[in-house]
Formats: sequence, structure tokens, C-alpha cells
Amino acid sequence: MTDASITSAREPSTWELAAESITVKIRWFGVAVGYLVVNFLDRPAAEHRAVMNSILTLGATYALVDTLWSLRGRVFLSRWPLSISVMEAVFIGLLCYFDQGLDSPFRFYYFLSLLVCAIRYTPVVTLATFVLHSISYGELFFSRRLQSQDLTPLFVMLVSMGWVTWACTSLVGLMKAAGRRLAQLNDELRTNQVELEERIQQRTGQLQQSQALVVQQEKQAAFGLLAAGIAHEVGNPLAAISSLVQMLNRRPNDDYTRERLQMVDDQLRRIQGTLRELVDFSRPANTQKSMCDVHELINAALNIAKYYKRTKGKKIVTAYADQLPLLRVVRDQLVQVFLNLILNAMDATDEGGTIEISTALSSGWIEVAVRDDGHGISPDNQVHVFRPYFTTKETGTGLGLFVCKHIIEEAAGGRIELSETSAAGTKFTVFLTCDNVRRHPDVAQATLVSTEVS
Repeated sequence: MTDASITSAREPSTWELAAESITVKIRWFGVAVGYLVVNFLDRPAAEHRAVMNSILTLGATYALVDTLWSLRGRVFLSRWPLSISVMEAVFIGLLCYFDQGLDSPFRFYYFLSLLVCAIRYTPVVTLATFVLHSISYGELFFSRRLQSQDLTPLFVMLVSMGWVTWACTSLVGLMKAAGRRLAQLNDELRTNQVELEERIQQRTGQLQQSQALVVQQEKQAAFGLLAAGIAHEVGNPLAAISSLVQMLNRRPNDDYTRERLQMVDDQLRRIQGTLRELVDFSRPANTQKSMCDVHELINAALNIAKYYKRTKGKKIVTAYADQLPLLRVVRDQLVQVFLNLILNAMDATDEGGTIEISTALSSGWIEVAVRDDGHGISPDNQVHVFRPYFTTKETGTGLGLFVCKHIIEEAAGGRIELSETSAAGTKFTVFLTCDNVRRHPDVAQATLVSTEVS
């Protein structure tokens, strides 16, 4: 494709359309004034009125075509601007010739034509138009003053047209430069506005995340105080009951009584063990990293989860990979992550449902997958599951998965993903690593082992 075809195919710019609108108005103004001068003023060239009306009608026809083109959002004869200059030079020259020659008021149309050309086209085209108009006026001058040697009117007219050409070209150039600068500033303003909106959105998200973490920490602190109070209030009566049972065991008893006292003592130990686990889980978190067995962390989470009512009648299936390397993490934080994932899986399954927990090591990453056989997550909600305060539960806070993501990414240097979800269930996978894990060869997932949750 040639440069000319590319130019013709492009859409006109905003400046070109605005200039075309001004041009059309100036052209109709000239035609209207021409008709007024020729037909309604008492003038010496009245005998040429019919010829001049015909010339003006041709001009009006051209103005009409130009107007229709402009209404379509196009520029008439935009590929051949000099052809318009030639037509205008001939048009003005003929009007002046059949009117009063060098004294015809239509000679001022040369100035209008130069103004229009400067607005619509480049300085080079405007200069070429000045040359064409100079030739047109020169032909008119010499055809009407064959016997005269006074070139002053010609010189004055040419200088005037030259000055108008320079002034209009400079003025329009200044206007175009100002327009380009304004457009540039407008683009920069829009860019800065978009950047500002993005920063506001980013800062708002960070503030929301920080607020969510503070809320979670306050909840844990309140839970810790509550657990400590419960352990203190319940522990003292339990200690007294345990002492009484031991005292009764020292006395001679029949087998039935001894057996029943032993059952009471076993249940007391069970309650005391539950209280210890509750206090351990609710104590202030230790942020010191240590070498941990990921399976021990999962089992610790399962031991806490078994006391939740939502686990009743559901089955845990584990598939722990053999001989996984120790992982350098903050123990309490990882237990919290696994507990949240397990409880979410419990909430997603109905009674009799199954939760699968599997581990493996692949390409330097320990993978812990928690899968449930619930109803899955809808496509609309999948993109929001890790956002703070987003929840589909009636009593949920929307902080569980957000806190898990924060802990895994910020504290553990890993990542958590929604690996799969469908009507058959949902699977979340946690990826963890450290130097010790990266040096260890891959370990495949082991066989599933079923465990009933009582």
C-alpha cells in the first residue's frame, strides 16, 4: 500500500473536522455575500449579472457538496488540496473579471481563500495556494491594464496576499501547537487520573487487609483470654474431683465400684487433656521458626478440629507421603492454616461426607491438599474466596482463607491455591518449601487411610 493510499484511508483528525466546519461556514458566507452584491446593489457591471450569477451558482454547488461531505464526517477532496486552490483561483478571478476588474470587491475573496487554506492544510499547501492566487490576480491585472505601466496595485495586492498568507499560517500553527499541547496535557491528566484511581484502590485493599488481620488478631486474643478463664474455672473443680476419686480408690472397694471409679478417672483425664489442648491453641502465638514435621502439624489441627460440633458424622481420609523432610516454619501459624482448611471442608460437606488430606513432595515443594466432597464453589465466588470479609456462610466472618493466604505467603514464603472445584467437591492446596525441602528428592503421595471422626 502506498503512502497516498494510506493517507486517503485514514480517518480525519478532530482538528481537520473542526477546520472543515469553519471552512464550510466561510464558504457559504462568501456565496451569500456574492449573491447580495451582484443582485441587490446598483453596480456598473450589471450587464454581466447573469454570468456572475452562474459563477456564484457553481460556487454554491461546490459549497453544497462540501457541506454534505462534512456532515458525513469527511473532508472533501482531502487528497488533492491544490485542486481546490486552483478552482478557487479561477472562481475568484472570473468574478473579478466580469465585475469591476481590479477594483471589484470580490478580490478580497483571495484573502478568505488563503485563510481557509491555512486553517485546513499545511503551510506548504497554503504557500502553493498563494502562488496560484498571485498568478490569478496577475492575469487579471494584465488583462485589464494592457496600456498601463503602473504596477503599484499589483505590487500592493501581492504583498497583502503574502502578508495574509504568513499571518494566517503563523496563527494557525500557533493554534495547532496549543491544541497538541492541550491534547498532551489532557492525555497526561487522564493517565494520572487512572494511576491515582489504581493507587487509591490498592491502598484501600491494603487498608482492608490490615483491618482484617487486626480483627483476626483481636479475635484470637479474646479467645485466648476466654480459654484461659475456662481452663482456670473448670480446672480447679476437676482437680478436686480427681483428688476425691484417688482417695476413694485407696479405700477397699468391690470390683464394680473400682471399675466405675476408674472410668470416672479416665473421663477426668480426658477433660483435662482437652483443656490443655484448648489452652495451647489459644496461647499467644510464637513467631519463632523451627524445624517441624508437616504431618505432626496436620495431626495437631485434626486434634483440635475433633472438638468442633461440625465434624460429627464425617470421615477423614489421609494420604501422608513417607519420609517427608522437616520444614522450617512457625508451628502455630501452620496449625492455624490447616485447621481453617479442615473446618472449611467440614462446613462444605454434609453428614456422612469425606475430607481427604494428602501430602507429597514435588520439585522442591511440599504439597498439602485438603479436598472435600461438598457442592463446590460457584464460578462467581471463586475469584473472591481469598478476599477479606467475603463469605458464603450465614455465620462466617470471611477471614479464614484470607488469613491462611496471608500466613502462607508472608510468613511461610509459600502459596495457597484453589486447585479444583466442581459439583463433586473442592480442593485447596498449600505449597511450602525451605532449603531443607529443596535439597530432598521428590516423594509421591501415599495410600489413603480412613479415620472416623467421633
